[in-house]
Amino acid sequence: MTTESSLDIVANDLSAAISRLLRRLRTESNPTELALSQMGVLARLEQGGPMTTADLARAELMKPQSMGVILASLEQEGLIERRPHPTNRRQILFVLTATGVAVRTRHRAMKRNWLVGAIGQLDPADLEALVAAIAIIRQVGDS
Repeated sequence: MTTESSLDIVANDLSAAISRLLRRLRTESNPTELALSQMGVLARLEQGGPMTTADLARAELMKPQSMGVILASLEQEGLIERRPHPTNRRQILFVLTATGVAVRTRHRAMKRNWLVGAIGQLDPADLEALVAAIAIIRQVGDS
């Protein structure tokens, strides 16, 4: 029978394991040494398309002033650029440049390559357990 204290231990262990995996993925896949917040903005623009400073700040759960600093640094690096808003001349949209797209592509490839290599070192039983765990983790995430 599962007790509340054993569920607490499982929750803590799962959270720690996921955090460790995410830190390792970030370490192995950040060729540009960008800050996590900068990579988050690049990913958001890649997935969501052009966005305003306010939209990005809301999506990344930060203040518009903080987002402005991040956008300025990414713009200075040539990873994003400004475009006029198609319906509101007072707003500016930020979009990925070709360089920004290339950084995101390299980032994804490095992350995938490291993960494939790490998974490839598992013995068949552990690989089977991992496949089963993925479905369970997805289920927990969707609950």
